[in-house]
Amino acid sequence: MTTRIFTAEELAKYNGQDGNPAYVAIDGTVYDVSNVPAWRNGKHHGNLAGHDVSAAIQRSLHMKRVLEDLPVVGKFTGDPEV
Repeated sequence: MTTRIFTAEELAKYNGQDGNPAYVAIDGTVYDVSNVPAWRNGKHHGNLAGHDVSAAIQRSLHMKRVLEDLPVVGKFTGDPEV
């Protein structure tokens, strides 16, 4: 299976709005948070789906444990183009 690579522009499409799935990038990995109730409508404690939320995770007491149960959908480059 080929690993999907997300640029910042591509990840932004997965914001949990208007029927789109909610994806977040954390430390270079893209996770699907669409089915996590706390991420309803692509928002969670001021964080937005479709973005790299690595810095916010560093401040979270429980989030690293939560990541273990989330589906991984790809890798995040952060680059505008691959």
